[in-house]
Amino acid sequence: MLDAPLLKVRQLEAFYGDFQALYGLDLELKTGQVVAIVGANGAGKSTLLNSIAGLMATRPEAIELAGERIGGKAPYQIVAQGIALVPEGRRLFPSLSVEENLVIGGHMKRPGPWKLARIYELFPTLAERRHHPATALSGGQQQMVAIGRALMSNPRVLLCDELSLGLAPIVVRDIYAHLRAIIADGVAAIIVEQDIQQALKIAGHLYCMLEGRIVLHGAARSLTRESIAAAYFGV
Repeated sequence: MLDAPLLKVRQLEAFYGDFQALYGLDLELKTGQVVAIVGANGAGKSTLLNSIAGLMATRPEAIELAGERIGGKAPYQIVAQGIALVPEGRRLFPSLSVEENLVIGGHMKRPGPWKLARIYELFPTLAERRHHPATALSGGQQQMVAIGRALMSNPRVLLCDELSLGLAPIVVRDIYAHLRAIIADGVAAIIVEQDIQQALKIAGHLYCMLEGRIVLHGAARSLTRESIAAAYFGV
């Protein structure tokens, strides 16, 4: 089917024990598209990404990748099928070097263009620090390692959770400039971002979440800042 969604989320629900965190979410992502998810703390943004990545229990039919049901599959199976997560807080292995952290990302050996040399071409500063402990790098450089580790799995879909969190504005601009290059290479992305202005700059479509529900969505260019703010704060 022409222009069919690469990733489809349908009536997705998620629970932490008896607490329901997501309520019937619908979302679509097309090949080469960037979708931004915005919302206040506790809106369910990270839970949505974790559900897609296989870190939360979901119904099989709730998530489809290229027409195949993948809901409820284990995280390693999700990675093998082409979805990679850049987690909030980066979660690098502190006992490993930059290069060792990157190599771990390619353990599934999915075919594709992203190898160590390509990562170092994208992030030259990592090549210079390849043998340094990953957590000894600056926050921005650690974020580059986290992105590079995800790219090493040669994903079709990149899930990015709060890339700008805790980083200086100039570093954020650099990270997003690199992300644009990644997207231009054909990788689709879902970006969770609290910085609405940053989200609007890169995304083609935007979803706003509030208390586990999508309360506003549309083409990023068609949404006004006032309507996004109202949905963001539930007013």
